Amino acid sequence: MHHPYLPVLLIIVLGGLFAGVFLLASSLIGPKKGTKSKLSPYECGLKPVGNARERLDVKFSLVAMLFILFDIETVFLFPWAVLYRDFIKSGLGLFMAIEMGIFLFILAVGLVYVWRKKALDWR
Repeated sequence: MHHPYLPVLLIIVLGGLFAGVFLLASSLIGPKKGTKSKLSPYECGLKPVGNARERLDVKFSLVAMLFILFDIETVFLFPWAVLYRDFIKSGLGLFMAIEMGIFLFILAVGLVYVWRKKALDWR
């Protein structure tokens, strides 16, 4: 019996096999020893200045977390906007608009909180 997802499974298995074979071949055939210049961090063709493993300020991670938060907002908002016309046709338009309004209000309150705590201030 032919299952409809058998070709997809076959492609996934073959892709994994190809990746495994090429990784194994590169580790067996490739060079084993790196020179000092090959192991140093690349800085646009210039000699590296300072240590590459410096600590970052905590504010960078805070900005990254805020970016992820508002990126997730976009992930939720885009499909809702695409399907909103269908919600209106089915009679759920007002309910879905109120629901998304509550979601955006909660995110706006979070943004105001972050702003008042001066988390976005770099000084």
